[in-house]
Amino acid sequence: DCVPASVANERDFSVCKEWPAYPVLIINAKSERVPAPENTEMIASYDLDVSVLKDGQTDPIATHHQASAFKTDGIAFRELALDTARYTLAPELRAFGVRVQFTNGSRLIPLEETHLSLYVRDGAKLRPVLQRLVVYQYGGEWDGECTGERYETTRTVEIAKTSSHGYADLIIKTRQTGTTNVVKGDDCEDKTSVGSPVLTTIHYDGKSYVLPKGFQAIE
Repeated sequence: DCVPASVANERDFSVCKEWPAYPVLIINAKSERVPAPENTEMIASYDLDVSVLKDGQTDPIATHHQASAFKTDGIAFRELALDTARYTLAPELRAFGVRVQFTNGSRLIPLEETHLSLYVRDGAKLRPVLQRLVVYQYGGEWDGECTGERYETTRTVEIAKTSSHGYADLIIKTRQTGTTNVVKGDDCEDKTSVGSPVLTTIHYDGKSYVLPKGFQAIE
């Protein structure tokens, strides 16, 4: 098993994973917290470093660095994970994903989001071709007893048979669920509505995949 790169403190994140599509390659992702000038507890930004290296070697063969990749203001960075699903974008090109999860930890006004970015190797560089697609979102408002509303959105990514600028189009399947709780006499009743899946095809414009409004995480 691979060993994640070391981090400076407990609020930093570091993960690694073998790349099944290329058994000799290891993917690393590391995100380090940069406190805000005000030195407040909840406001900070996180740099992101992603790299690919050959198994048994220490020097990466391809890297990507992004300063202030994520910002936290009233929310917490909970998890960093690698996604090695079959993101085959061209006959000889496979992407991998980086997922980040955020939460505000509130019981009364909860919020949780997971974002997905896809990277491809371009020589000695790793290039992001899909940036911060919101693949999971949960939120709502609750009075602490019964009355409240909650919503949940999940998205999955499928590879289309069509292509744009040499890269496969991506089909985003969105499912939305809403729940309302109200007091009825001595009971607390809930009503759940489940929307039909919605399919959205996104296209590569020569540099990256273009996301519709509401699909991309707010910086």
